[in-house]
Amino acid sequence: MNGTAELIIDNKHLKLPMIVGSEGEVGLDVAALRNETGCITLDPAYGNTGACKSAITFIDGEKGILQYRGYDIAELAAKSNFIETSYLLIYGELPTSAQLAEFSCELTDNQMLHEGMRFLFEGFPTSAHPMGILSAMINAASSYFPNLLNGTERQTGFPRHAARLISQVRTIAAFSYRKAHGLPTIYPKSNLKYTANFLHMMFSSPNEDWVIQPEIVRALDLIFLLHADHEQNCSTATVRMVASSRANLFASASAGVCALWGPLHGGANQAVLEMLEEIHAEGDDGTRFLNEVKNKVGNRRLMGFGHRVYKNFDPRAVIIKEQCDKVLANLHKSDPLLDIAKKLEEIALNDDYFIARKLYPNVDFYSGIIMRAIGIPLDMFTVMFAIGRMPGWVANFKEVMEDPDGRIARPRQIYTGHTLRNYVAVEQRA
Repeated sequence: MNGTAELIIDNKHLKLPMIVGSEGEVGLDVAALRNETGCITLDPAYGNTGACKSAITFIDGEKGILQYRGYDIAELAAKSNFIETSYLLIYGELPTSAQLAEFSCELTDNQMLHEGMRFLFEGFPTSAHPMGILSAMINAASSYFPNLLNGTERQTGFPRHAARLISQVRTIAAFSYRKAHGLPTIYPKSNLKYTANFLHMMFSSPNEDWVIQPEIVRALDLIFLLHADHEQNCSTATVRMVASSRANLFASASAGVCALWGPLHGGANQAVLEMLEEIHAEGDDGTRFLNEVKNKVGNRRLMGFGHRVYKNFDPRAVIIKEQCDKVLANLHKSDPLLDIAKKLEEIALNDDYFIARKLYPNVDFYSGIIMRAIGIPLDMFTVMFAIGRMPGWVANFKEVMEDPDGRIARPRQIYTGHTLRNYVAVEQRA
């Protein structure tokens, strides 16, 4: 489809070019609108606004499609892993064995934090939320790499800085967890792979290493992979906006963490566990709760079911459900919250009310259950999301920096305040 749309304002005709994406999605180019007519578009929350062109991720919510660089998420989940997928997102192609080995070495070589940062961790109170620590420490880490601010180094040194950020975010996250729970710091090990190393830093003790359990490592690696990018959501758009000012990679990612921290964005899997805790506290197995949801009793909200983007099913949920079942079977864990979760899943998948409304368990539902079973505390759930999303943010940062027509983001507004008025001295004010 090619052509133009025509906009008529006060008898002035403006041709708006039609932009067609590689998967057939259509947009109207309104870049000339303000210069030609003096008007702007008003689109609260940018729900109908394409802020950029991107070659990273494609989503079709109606059909339940999620693709990274043209690869279906189900195929990547079955055949790839988080680190290989990270390389794909950032550089656009699956790595050769040599490229993957080099990327893995960069991650290992850059997993340690500067020892001076240890004193910064000590400055946080034990009540500090891990997301607050994560954002602050990512920003602080950039202070140890002044070349991040150098324009030339930003280009030539990008592979090293990207690997450093992706590697160190898990170290910062683990240190944040240990700090918040009054536990001694556990340093990373060079012989462990990315996700296993993170679990080691989380759960080992000074006297005993965490025993690697392949199903658990695979489950968390899968959570990271499934969250690695998700098109222009709130946090990714924030990263791109900050990057448009030519802020450095670490500063842009830190801003993304802050956006992700909001309960309407990254807190969805945390909300699932809070719902389960509420149900358990009421002595319910989930049956009464779902009946109240159906009958709209007490403003009950079913968290972790349905999705605002995926209208029929969440392709990530289909993938992670299988791994969730494996983890629960492997751990043989007795947990009343997990029992309630399984009851909710069973009822919702077989009840006509939920089926008709497409209220299926989504990726947040299953990832929350997995993290609960692994032993990751509730306040770390959003941190897990941030670790997984980091390669997507890095890829979007790279895209912004490589855009020859890139300019600083500067949204417009419709002003609704007072018109011009005169100052009145304080003595004369009523």
